[in-house]
Amino acid sequence: MRVYELAKQLGVSSKSLVNFIREKVGIEVKSHMSSLTEEQVKQIEEKLPSKEKKETPPPQEVAKKKKKKEKAKERVEGETKEERGQEEERTEEKEEAKVEEEFSEIKEVEISLPTSLREFAEAIGVKPADILMKALAKKMVLNINSSIDKELGEEIGSWYGVILKEPVPEDERIRLEHEELARQNPRPRHPVVTLMGHVDHGKTSLLDYIRKSNITDKEYGGITQHIGAYVVQTPYGKLTFLDTPGHEAFTAMRARGANVTDIVILVVAADDGVMPQTVEAINHAKAAGVPIVVAINKVDKPGVDVDRVKRQLMEHGLMPEEWGGKTIMVPVSARTGQGVDDLLEMVVLEGEMLELKTNYDKPAHGVVLEAQLHPFKGVVATLLVQSGRLRVGDAIIVGDTYGKIKSITNDRGERIKELLPSEAGEVLGIEEVPQAGDMFFVVPSEKEARRISEERKERKKAQTTARPISLENIFEQMQKEEEKVLRIILKADVQGTLEAIRASLEKLSNDEVRVEVIHAGVGEVSHSDVLLAEASKAIVVGFNVGINNRAKKYIEEKRLDVRIYKIIYELIDQIKSAIEGMLEPVIRDVWIGTAEVRQVFKLSKAGTVAGCYVKKGKVVRSAKAKLLRNGQEVWSGKIASLKRFKDDVREVAEGYECGIALDGFSQIMVGDIIECYQEEKILRKLKV
Repeated sequence: MRVYELAKQLGVSSKSLVNFIREKVGIEVKSHMSSLTEEQVKQIEEKLPSKEKKETPPPQEVAKKKKKKEKAKERVEGETKEERGQEEERTEEKEEAKVEEEFSEIKEVEISLPTSLREFAEAIGVKPADILMKALAKKMVLNINSSIDKELGEEIGSWYGVILKEPVPEDERIRLEHEELARQNPRPRHPVVTLMGHVDHGKTSLLDYIRKSNITDKEYGGITQHIGAYVVQTPYGKLTFLDTPGHEAFTAMRARGANVTDIVILVVAADDGVMPQTVEAINHAKAAGVPIVVAINKVDKPGVDVDRVKRQLMEHGLMPEEWGGKTIMVPVSARTGQGVDDLLEMVVLEGEMLELKTNYDKPAHGVVLEAQLHPFKGVVATLLVQSGRLRVGDAIIVGDTYGKIKSITNDRGERIKELLPSEAGEVLGIEEVPQAGDMFFVVPSEKEARRISEERKERKKAQTTARPISLENIFEQMQKEEEKVLRIILKADVQGTLEAIRASLEKLSNDEVRVEVIHAGVGEVSHSDVLLAEASKAIVVGFNVGINNRAKKYIEEKRLDVRIYKIIYELIDQIKSAIEGMLEPVIRDVWIGTAEVRQVFKLSKAGTVAGCYVKKGKVVRSAKAKLLRNGQEVWSGKIASLKRFKDDVREVAEGYECGIALDGFSQIMVGDIIECYQEEKILRKLKV
């Protein structure tokens, strides 16, 4: 018996039963599809809470025990109540003092930089003249109209205990608000499912059977020409199906930030088995982190070997559940309907395990699945609602445009008043044609939607050309992440070379940077490859292959990083060098010079200045310094100023006298030693 079948009998969810079996019974089950022996079922039933199994003690004994517990509770509470109260008061006082201390001197100010000094001063609440005087004392020449950039702004802010924050753009603020609302009052929603697989393996025919309608005949040549979204009520629960032209469309939307799919049904024809596009679909789904349910189609054909297909899928990381893996694989026939009910049940159960929930009672947000300009209707867009309710009359911002919903039509051609989460429909009322993958958000009014749309367009114009995705700035982004992963899409001319290069690249992984080949294939770099690279923040590496024209155009347009090599060791060495550049360097202090303090001057304007004699090497103003007293380090930091007589100088050589002021330190004494040094970063080498 399967876990989900036992869950049905007991009237509980598969998810809760899986957790119960693992935690309470001690049987390690992998998922709701795991098989249970009769003995294991008995064990589970014995552990289940049962009224019949509980022996009811006499009422007198129950009352006696209850009284004892109450007395013990009162005694403990009486003894500790006062202590707890005092401890809580002390804790509260400490917390309040800590908060006051942290925030009494530091404040956050939102400001867009660069800006003029006048506007900057107004934003942080000080007089411009005050900033000018402080700057002058620090040898900085500014005026009222000086441009304050991020670096200078942060330095000036530090003088006044101000932390600068870049203002959140209005459209970004709305996105964050919608995401926060989506987490409130969550209710279950049904899964959104995408069918993927090799061309002509029966994706649309399968959906056709599920919908009991004739989609395939409407499409030219039986091949899907557009993205369709269909809500289907199955005997096991509701599902929304996205029928895409392939994994490219799936990944193109993900590249635009839209993760629309909860589950992927990978359709594999039993007669053909795993084909190149099947492998691509697997890798695209894996890169998106979406669970895969395999439908092995065309099993009604004579002589097909389902186990052969399963073995092929295992080579690409999909282990069948019945062979000890986690991937559900269901033999089906889109022509006869064989196994389709089982497939639907498994998909609904997979959705149940994901525990998909959202807020139904907020303004809607979601994603554009497709859009076009109709000669009579104007802009027609298919929208998928991810959270909230989309109603006729709602004002929305969508991508760079906006609109007011005039009508909503569902997949059956019926006019409806609203769409709920995980539902899709065609809408009219958007001003310009949005792009597939654009997010939409409902806002309070059409006027506000127009304003935000215009702001977004202006900001795009003001921005420089989009930063290319390259190996260098991918690593820069990785520095900000906890786990550094270099994702690579690898193409080679022959299979043997491909496997050899893949193995060599994966060996470059270490404790700090992990190399992950998310897709590898034989043949030229395709449009699908560069789409996956963009969506996954990966680089494309090719050996002895070309780039097709469609991919070339997209690479130029998006300024993506595609590297083609003719020599294997050059390919490996370049990736290795790039990873070495990302390893945390070893920092070493390099001595520059030593000066002895022979006099100490207390000056009203400059503070404490040490009259020094440079004994060895030299003292450099831009360097770092340590102050040693009796051989012990008492301070380290920056040299604030360096003078020869009255002149500021960059450095003072051995055998000369100079005046040194240390940044933020005034307790200098005669006889102290000032050591001047520079930090040297030593790049580490990979050990492979």
